[in-house]
Amino acid sequence: MNHDKLSARLTAVAEFVEQGAILADIGSDHAYLPCYLVSNGKVKKAIAGEVVKGPYESAKRNVAKKGLSEKIEVRLANGLAAIKSTDEIDTVTIAGMGGPLIASILDAGSTELASVKKIITQPNIHASSIREWAVNNEWKVVGEQILEEDNKIYEIIVLERGTATYDELQMLVGPILMVDKSTVFIDKWNRESSEWQRIADSLEQAGNSEDVTNKKQELKKKIELIRRVLST
Repeated sequence: MNHDKLSARLTAVAEFVEQGAILADIGSDHAYLPCYLVSNGKVKKAIAGEVVKGPYESAKRNVAKKGLSEKIEVRLANGLAAIKSTDEIDTVTIAGMGGPLIASILDAGSTELASVKKIITQPNIHASSIREWAVNNEWKVVGEQILEEDNKIYEIIVLERGTATYDELQMLVGPILMVDKSTVFIDKWNRESSEWQRIADSLEQAGNSEDVTNKKQELKKKIELIRRVLST
């Protein structure tokens, strides 16, 4: 991949960014997303934040090679610490990490979100962690997308300020995704529930300790939730 052509998952993230946004891309890796958005005139300027030295240096080289150093500033920082109050950031993107890590980044950097109106996340796993963070911090889910690329399934969750409540099923699979119920969505949750059933079956041979019993009950509940959403 290069910064002239994004992967399918980053293209989907880019589509949720509003025209004229001021962007902070956290965990920017090689700064592909900011380079793409600035090159296409979709964002006014961008911060590319990266905590690891190697990708930080690579991002700086990519930005310079593209001639975008005046509009994209690459910063070596941990999470949202890449954002300064003077940046006037209104949109944050965080892609390519686990849901719990994204949620912890948002939690740790809550003060840096003061001017932010939209958060666009692309968790690789455990997307429910982001929905839980949103509910607990007065953000709401306003957009979701699920897609498959290179035999991996990715979710995108878009948040804006506001209050919302979601039931256990909505939190697990996504309040918008469960309504759209795309073929990728159905495939993902069929796979997940089959794996949960496999684990539950294996636990039948593991005795009846409290931990095992609790785990079996948890898996059974999840399997029933997925059966419910896939059968309607």
